[in-house]
Amino acid sequence: MIDLSTLAPPAPAAEPNDATPKRVWFHTFGCQMNEYDTGKMRAQLRIDGYQDAAAPDEADLILLNTCSIREKAQVKVDSALGHYRRLKRLGQPVVIGVAGCVAQQEGQALLTRYPDLDLVFGPDGVPHVRKLVEEARSGRRVLDTDFLDLEAYPFVSDLDPSVDGIGAFVTIQKGCDNKCTFCIVPATRGAEASRPSTQVIDEVRGLVGKGVQEITLIGQNVNSYGLKTPGEVTFAQLLYEVAAVPGVSRIRYTTSHPRDMGDDVVAAYRDLPALASHLHLPVQSGSSAVLRRMKRFYTREHYLDVVNKLRAARPDLALTTDVIVGFPGETDDDFDATMALLDEAQFVTSFSFKYSQRPDTAALRLKDPVPDDVASERLSRWQVAQRVRSLAWTRGHEDQEVEVIIEGPSRHEPTVLCGRTSGNLMVNFPGDPSLVGRSALVRVTRGFTNTARGELIA
Repeated sequence: MIDLSTLAPPAPAAEPNDATPKRVWFHTFGCQMNEYDTGKMRAQLRIDGYQDAAAPDEADLILLNTCSIREKAQVKVDSALGHYRRLKRLGQPVVIGVAGCVAQQEGQALLTRYPDLDLVFGPDGVPHVRKLVEEARSGRRVLDTDFLDLEAYPFVSDLDPSVDGIGAFVTIQKGCDNKCTFCIVPATRGAEASRPSTQVIDEVRGLVGKGVQEITLIGQNVNSYGLKTPGEVTFAQLLYEVAAVPGVSRIRYTTSHPRDMGDDVVAAYRDLPALASHLHLPVQSGSSAVLRRMKRFYTREHYLDVVNKLRAARPDLALTTDVIVGFPGETDDDFDATMALLDEAQFVTSFSFKYSQRPDTAALRLKDPVPDDVASERLSRWQVAQRVRSLAWTRGHEDQEVEVIIEGPSRHEPTVLCGRTSGNLMVNFPGDPSLVGRSALVRVTRGFTNTARGELIA
């Protein structure tokens, strides 16, 4: 850890009155991993008396947990940080910290650019956030972007005190050993390390004890779980162990790498009813030539072979994906191959983006950039075609009876409940809020692009 107290620190933040609890405001950007890390920080700070603030202007501590996977996400962080810094300049005695991938990427540059910023730490700072916050509260400017020792990585076991819903995330892995040329994750989250399966199962049991029914296992490449740890179970074996925990109704996971999707995981879709009939399997491009430049280490044909095996094991599998258009060197023929994959793989939804240059990535050295207007036109074509397919998928459920787990009332209509199918279709239907948390049989009456309407049967 680097002590920057010599860089003309701002005046120490006033300690909260002992009669009132300390308040923390979290602003989380990006992926499920960041959501999970925020929950772990919340759990640890609760030990020191921090409660969630109702609004940022009531907080003694503001933590931004950031994402830098795309340039737009980083711009949002700068905007939010500007707002919170104004609170401080107006006299609010608050400690402001930036955590996560932007903090890891920019490090000291953030403290130099923002003199009233107190604390900057990367994802590996999460296990000792209490110590970092304590040092920042003492008036020192704190920077921690060191990666921790992988041999004994201190995964946080404390349960997020805010978890009170139907589903929860459980991390099984941190970091990534892949070297995709477009991706900044290895630089911001470090090398891959698998969490001991005993800790994973203990956390699942703890969450089930709080009423959680749906577990989502998260990691940068879950398919490689355990492979670096002698004697550890494989990812497929972990799925079977989680499914054996009493009270687990559904299991989801993200993110999966097509190269590492083994037949043992495919078999789990045949054997485990609790394993959801939905899989997010990022393809990034439908062109083998582009995939080679991306260093994804699979071909279009391999990806489709994996999809066919999965659908043989689980015929109703709903497949979603990530797509990058406008990658350097992408030709019209390359993009046409990606468009054709939409129908061949039958993606029900996708996250699609124009290629965005990120620092410390190998793609910066690639030639033949795609003009922005060409990339924009390709992205529009993909998204229009995807909306058509998404609508066809949801409307294909019309007049069918589907089983959902009721997650809660609609934000806009308290008498309308929201339930999610195993295939990840959200169905809204009239019902009593007392049904939240139960499984229900619903008839779908109308499909929309991303959701559906229905009526309760039982």
